[in-house]
Amino acid sequence: MSVLIKNARIITPYGVLEDRVVVVKEGKIVGIVKESEPDDDSFDEVIDAGGRYLSPGFIDIHNHGNSGHDVMEATFEALDAMAKFHASRGVTGFLATTMTASHDEIKGALKNVAGYIQKQEKSFGNEGVRESYGARLLGAYLEGPYFSMAKKGAQPPEYIKNPDIGELEDLIEVSGNNIKVAAIAPELPGSTEAIQYLRSRSITVSAAHTDATYDEAMKGIECGITQVTHVFNGMRSFSHREPGIVGAALTDERVCCEMICDGIHLHPAAMKLVAGIKGSDRVILISDAMMACGLSDGEYELGGQKVFVKDRAARLADGTLAGSTLTLDRAVYNMVHMVGVALCDAVRMVTLNPARAIGLSHKKGSIETGKDADLVIFDENINISMVMVAGREAKWFL
Repeated sequence: MSVLIKNARIITPYGVLEDRVVVVKEGKIVGIVKESEPDDDSFDEVIDAGGRYLSPGFIDIHNHGNSGHDVMEATFEALDAMAKFHASRGVTGFLATTMTASHDEIKGALKNVAGYIQKQEKSFGNEGVRESYGARLLGAYLEGPYFSMAKKGAQPPEYIKNPDIGELEDLIEVSGNNIKVAAIAPELPGSTEAIQYLRSRSITVSAAHTDATYDEAMKGIECGITQVTHVFNGMRSFSHREPGIVGAALTDERVCCEMICDGIHLHPAAMKLVAGIKGSDRVILISDAMMACGLSDGEYELGGQKVFVKDRAARLADGTLAGSTLTLDRAVYNMVHMVGVALCDAVRMVTLNPARAIGLSHKKGSIETGKDADLVIFDENINISMVMVAGREAKWFL
């Protein structure tokens, strides 16, 4: 199937292209050419963007749920509902993020992820299907249980423990080698060995829910940590005499910072600080969304704990933030309007940067010839009008 996308302002890693069209064939971007070159009649479908932006599809590498569902439900129906909701918000690829829980519960969730990925691959391999069945599930994000009790946040304390390589081997196997990111507190006993083991399996290691000092954090970075989970949240606070994990993450160029830019988890000034220090290529915007995302205020659940959502903020009964109700289209909007980041840079933070973090930048994350045709059209306010996953429109999710 061939598709021509015209009359768009094309967001690339190098700026916005005008007077160009994008040619898609068999799910891939095969050309970015002058408007005058192709003949509309030679394509199966022509999409007129109406002067709006054409962006790479967003990639949400850290999210627990949406639309009333949670990854830890470990059902096909939960992941399917999540994938469809993601597509409606411009997300074309995501990682299913687990919570601190029993080993068997985490295994169940990861086994379900592996099964869902297999089913999606079969669906996208069917050339007779012309429409997307939602965002692609690209793998799993293991958040817990190897965390600091002092910085547990909304992670259930009864399951928090020190790293165990035997357990990690088991989880990787049951996931079908689909764990892309593993979060760990680098100060824990056994963390050095766990970080090195995870890196040997090509898994990105993110420092998370950690009370690490600056020296402990730097030791973890030297061992292979390249990311921090929801920067500032769930970690030792920065001090001018003990910079801690925050100081290490902000000053070491090897580390990318995940950021929840909903104006709740971080003050806009803190977001501006992170963006200013790390630059456009070392920030990854995440939703960290939980099941209330896309729904109204009320009572929900996360990791077996009651969560109360009011005015977009999700909190445990004691006031602890428990995930978010953010979506990545709003994250991009907030970075532009709350923080003052250029649109191209904000888009990079939800496309190419997360693709690099999970080892998929060779085929996703930017509008370039040869990459997957995961594309989104939106206006100045990041209102989504078209989503394409592997060259197929997700029409009915909008």
